[in-house]
Amino acid sequence: MNVAVFGLGYVGAVTSACLAQRGHHLMGVDVNPLKCDMIASGRSPIIETGLDDLLLQGVQAGRIHATTSVSEAVAFADLSIVSVGTPSLPNGGLDLSYVYRVCEQIGQALRDKAGPHVLVLRSTALPGTTDACGEILRRAAGRDVHVAFNPEFLREGSSIRDFDQPAYTIVGTEDPHAEAALRELYADVPAPLHVVPTRVAEMVKYTANAFHAVKITFANEIGLLARQMGVDGRDVMSLIVQDTKLNVSPAYLRPGFAYGGSCLPKDVSALLHLARREELSVPLLASLPRSNHAQIERVADAVLATGARRVTVLGLAFKAGTDDLRESPAVELVERLIGRGCDVRILDRAVQSATLLGANREYIERRLPHVSCLLTDDPESLIHDAQAIVVTQNQKEFSRLLEGVRPDVPVFDVAGIPVPAHVQVQGVAW
Repeated sequence: MNVAVFGLGYVGAVTSACLAQRGHHLMGVDVNPLKCDMIASGRSPIIETGLDDLLLQGVQAGRIHATTSVSEAVAFADLSIVSVGTPSLPNGGLDLSYVYRVCEQIGQALRDKAGPHVLVLRSTALPGTTDACGEILRRAAGRDVHVAFNPEFLREGSSIRDFDQPAYTIVGTEDPHAEAALRELYADVPAPLHVVPTRVAEMVKYTANAFHAVKITFANEIGLLARQMGVDGRDVMSLIVQDTKLNVSPAYLRPGFAYGGSCLPKDVSALLHLARREELSVPLLASLPRSNHAQIERVADAVLATGARRVTVLGLAFKAGTDDLRESPAVELVERLIGRGCDVRILDRAVQSATLLGANREYIERRLPHVSCLLTDDPESLIHDAQAIVVTQNQKEFSRLLEGVRPDVPVFDVAGIPVPAHVQVQGVAW
């Protein structure tokens, strides 16, 4: 199939590369010409394991192209995938202006094109958004357009593997033509494909992300209570997750650091905004942001309680294997420590301030405008000079670096990495 992908961020870039690998012809579209140039030359605009190689293979095979022109992409494609950002508004709701603007532009371009066209919304959006997109499209195009919602369940750092080996593929549509097109698109993906009503598919994405957020917060609160009673919460959770029949999955269920990234904070916020709008009481969901920020505050308080003022933070992105800094709890932790007079130095080899693009760059320039001064490539001096160390990511390099830590230096390991026996590990939620 000929496919246009609108928005070349984390989801769009990975989707383009993986579909091209399956023999489809892709036209990536983005308002940022630098992203288009990088995609067209087989280079990834983001840090993602294996993505550079996959993009280069697609470009060399003639299956990946990129443009800033909506009309060029629509003329090329049988099917358009919208994967532009849906950032949070100040009130916690979703900013859907980018999604609606792209749909308007696609609809206008369809006025000059005959034949059926399928639009697939892949951006995370609340129930009813796909229907609204369909109305905008049909009004702008002056004719019928086939519409579906296809949520993504890609985790940054393992997105290609997640695309290739999903638990399932979900298609939300009431349109037989759109259903047939997506069945063809995912024909060789080895996973069951579920066709459900559009609003069900939209809600599944939010439910999954809210559940992940619940699991992380639940483990941290249990760990805190257990620690107060002289119990190691990790021992408790290691037993809980062995019951895979009733307790679901071990993923995320361990006391540690706060959740973050571009999905969980934004999606929980959107659900709470929806509940307020509909005057619904959701006490557990409402508690998530408060408890999550409290976990960051606990780590900051624990570091400060040691009297340390030179603090090393190992890991700045919200998880290992990505350069995504948006809503990273490590960024908030660094902000808090600096605000309380600490001299903070950071090691995260995936994060280079000069290569950050788009929303990622805007976020870190707003939160930590002098981040380039805090990042270092000299890990030995970081360890040698530190009065306290916080480990926020599970990376082998960080375990090796801790071999050189003095026994009197407290290490706050909120990532759960293997720690040398001589290291003075401090607990927060365990």
